[in-house]
Amino acid sequence: MQLLTLILKDDHNLDPILKELANHGVKGGTILEGRGMGEELVNMEDIPMFGMLRRILKDEDKPESKVVLFVVRDEQVVDARETIKTFVDLNTPNSGIMFVIPITYVEGISTKE
Repeated sequence: MQLLTLILKDDHNLDPILKELANHGVKGGTILEGRGMGEELVNMEDIPMFGMLRRILKDEDKPESKVVLFVVRDEQVVDARETIKTFVDLNTPNSGIMFVIPITYVEGISTKE
């Protein structure tokens, strides 16, 4: 089993990603609200920032970031990664991050097809 984590900077691709992953056998995931370090630094009054940069980073119309966690079988990892990459170019700055971590123990989910 593997933990596939997707940090998606712009959540407008989230629904199509989830639908396509479901079509490929990924049965579930957990979606969390995300906020980047830069966004948090903007709110700290003791950190000097240029006024324009502060206004840009505080833009209320920015899409929400999402952190999506999927526990997938080893044989699903490559397909899941490739599916995600059809919707988001992770090589584009500020688009998102994806990584996979091996799971040595899991309980509470079915590990069989």
